[in-house]
Amino acid sequence: MLIESFQNDKVKNLIKLITDNRFRKKSGVFVVEGQQENERAQQFHFEVTEFFICENIYQKELPKGKIHLVSEKVYDKIAYRGSSEGIIGVYKIKNDELSSFQPKKDSTVIVVEGVEKPGNLGAILRSCEAFGIDALIVADGKTDFYNPNVIRSSVGCLFGMKIFQAMNEETLAFLEKNDFNIYTTIMDETSKDMSQRNFKEKSAVIFGTEHSGLSNFWIGKGQNTLIPMSGSIDSLNLSNAVAITCYESLRQKK
Repeated sequence: MLIESFQNDKVKNLIKLITDNRFRKKSGVFVVEGQQENERAQQFHFEVTEFFICENIYQKELPKGKIHLVSEKVYDKIAYRGSSEGIIGVYKIKNDELSSFQPKKDSTVIVVEGVEKPGNLGAILRSCEAFGIDALIVADGKTDFYNPNVIRSSVGCLFGMKIFQAMNEETLAFLEKNDFNIYTTIMDETSKDMSQRNFKEKSAVIFGTEHSGLSNFWIGKGQNTLIPMSGSIDSLNLSNAVAITCYESLRQKK
């Protein structure tokens, strides 16, 4: 049966899942649009509940699972990306606890405190995945991991990353319990160039928000570390700073 009406209950439910963070959490599912993103979600064993597919746009073999076929008009309504590929999947949310993460002897972890912008979180996930970061911890976070803009800007890298949400206190306790070298991105007279820090051992780099940096909670909790710069400005976009740090970790390990 082809769904052609915007008033269809399944269509209205899907739109609410896309636009309402609280409804997503209550429902325990989230939405993934695009061929590559859906393939990655299944590659990393996210459980799909249903697909919405427009056959006039989606030219590949239909995936296995419950499928609702929709008209182009309906698909244009439910697609949240600028360009469409004809497939939207609905998957069950994973709620992994930080305590379940078992770091290796040379694990590198990125911690971002209070990140708010979905696009920033997605870009950070992309860098972490690209450079082999073992886990991303969002401390005191204000962004839903399963926001469609996080999935879109991470190009589906969310699915292959270990990502956890925890309060600052829990994060610090975990890092100390597991003997991480803690590097705080605070600039003062004790700060050292990140190339002088040892990423060949367990390391965690803590980043604050773009507008105010790390909160007072992290002062004195780690070794102050900075990215060397030669220009006239003294700061970078958060996702860029994380990307440079991820590369430095990989460079040292190589």
